[in-house]
Amino acid sequence: MPWNSKPGRADIACLVWFGVVGVFSLVLIPMRAWLMAAAPDILAMGTGSRTAVAASGALASVGQMGHWPWVLLVASVLSLKFDWIYWWAGKLWGRGMIEVWAGRSKRAARNYARAERWAEKLGPLGFFIAYIPIPLPLMQVVFVISGAANMSLRRFLVYDYIASTVWLCFYFWLGWQLGEPVVEILDWYARIAGYVAIGLVVVIVVGAVIKGRRDEAAKRQG
Repeated sequence: MPWNSKPGRADIACLVWFGVVGVFSLVLIPMRAWLMAAAPDILAMGTGSRTAVAASGALASVGQMGHWPWVLLVASVLSLKFDWIYWWAGKLWGRGMIEVWAGRSKRAARNYARAERWAEKLGPLGFFIAYIPIPLPLMQVVFVISGAANMSLRRFLVYDYIASTVWLCFYFWLGWQLGEPVVEILDWYARIAGYVAIGLVVVIVVGAVIKGRRDEAAKRQG
């Protein structure tokens, strides 16, 4: 557990919120696959997905999404919907959540330590760097370190909102520039999106069943 003493209500509540994030992400996997083809604007507004925002930009460039300013505005706000939980974890436990993520893996510990060094050196600029798709858990670490450093929630949300919005605008512009080729890909994907979503549901269910059986076998052996 990320705490070093007897947990209080705030500790339990924060951990429960991490569980909510996990369940939401799991449920969203097949939904994301379907919505990317059926309604990328809904996906963008509901999740702040950068891919969906780029797809919305492509559709807007060919006149298929006249309400794109609203899509961009709502996406920029809802992209922050769970970020405060990581700030809260840092406020409550300092580095505790990072240690939980690293676990007993030496490789993971090195990656998180590297991300921590970057986050501490970059300061507020780290919020902009955190959104770069690099193979480091920099975003989560930046958010946790912000809470651990006693940054106020208001300041955290302002930095996070500015950084997220700048990146979403970039992805929207990129989709707008690519335009019609992206729309053609979306049209092709729409024909198979339903099958992809069903396949992902099957993978999730089978994975859960296999994990459950392994856990039961481990308990019996223990």
